[in-house]
Amino acid sequence: MAVSGLLHHFHSFPSTHHHLRPAIRPPKFPFNGGFPARLAANAEAKAKAKAKPKAKAKAKAKTKTAITATATSVFEDTHTVNIAEDVTQLIGRTPMIYLNKVTQGCVANIAAKLESMEPCRSVKDRIGYSMISDAEERGAISPGRSILVEPTSGNTGLGIAFVAAAKGYKLIATMPASMDIERRILLRAFGAEIVLTDPMKGMKGAVDKAEEIVQSKPNAYMFQQFDNIANTKIHFDTTGPEIWEDTVGSVDILVAGIGTGGTVTGTGRYLKMMDRDIKVVGVEPADRSVISGDNPGYVPSILDVKLLDEVLKITNDEAVEMARKLALDEGLLVGISSGAAAAAAVSIAKRPENAGKLIAAKEKSHSLNKKRIHEAYTIVI
Repeated sequence: MAVSGLLHHFHSFPSTHHHLRPAIRPPKFPFNGGFPARLAANAEAKAKAKAKPKAKAKAKAKTKTAITATATSVFEDTHTVNIAEDVTQLIGRTPMIYLNKVTQGCVANIAAKLESMEPCRSVKDRIGYSMISDAEERGAISPGRSILVEPTSGNTGLGIAFVAAAKGYKLIATMPASMDIERRILLRAFGAEIVLTDPMKGMKGAVDKAEEIVQSKPNAYMFQQFDNIANTKIHFDTTGPEIWEDTVGSVDILVAGIGTGGTVTGTGRYLKMMDRDIKVVGVEPADRSVISGDNPGYVPSILDVKLLDEVLKITNDEAVEMARKLALDEGLLVGISSGAAAAAAVSIAKRPENAGKLIAAKEKSHSLNKKRIHEAYTIVI
């Protein structure tokens, strides 16, 4: 895939493990491309105005007026077009950053995609938007009529809640009573109604209660994130392309938490479509199995296990410790799942078989040089 608008050059960054790093980010026009489109239209109008015959004073006056109006329009656009229509337009296009101090002993570079810079500070903002938008497009829900219901124990509930607030939906979130009070406060801040369930029944109890509410309330709708294709599609459409473009196609390894399967499946599928040699590594907690171990647990239907080249288990202590290091050493305030993803990436980057390796970028329109760069990328979620 051609990446337009990129500067075709690279320069070095100081590093304790590799001296070369691609240092390019594409220009961004986040709000529907309005800025360049409007400027182009104004420039065309101005050119036409200047080309008009000036034989008569009246024509000259009209031309001057048109030019002045155009200049004013350009000025106004310059100062207004980079404003989002609503909060949902701020989702995505999160930056990537190299990790520097937590990578001691690594033979590969690690870059983190900072999903903590989403409006609600989580990668789940993407799926909150995508699942609601998908249901709207299918005519399954509409603002003011539908009641959204979702069992949640994490950030997905918040992702749905803030989009629901922006679009005018009522949300009922079911969760075990054991969930922390802070999460409940945040959900209520977005206007969500919270229904607590028996903590001994875990998430199954929350799911059962959500299904009960859907059956008892007219116009109630449940997204079922573990089975919702919109969960993976948004990452195929946005997260994957963002990583590919921001790395100019030089990404070699993707490391991401498994969770619902949406992030790792959608992003991994896109990257492997672009370059089949890219490796996809899933991360899961060591204290419970999702797809690995002797007794695999519940496997989400949207998780494409065949995409995974490897699954790494990270302990809770390792994840917490890495999250602390990211804050203290890198200035990145992230959660435990981000710590787990980063810990897994560091583990991979330290492997002896990667020592001194320089993996080639497969970007079609530009070659780095005869040297090769090994990049291990972790999605911070």
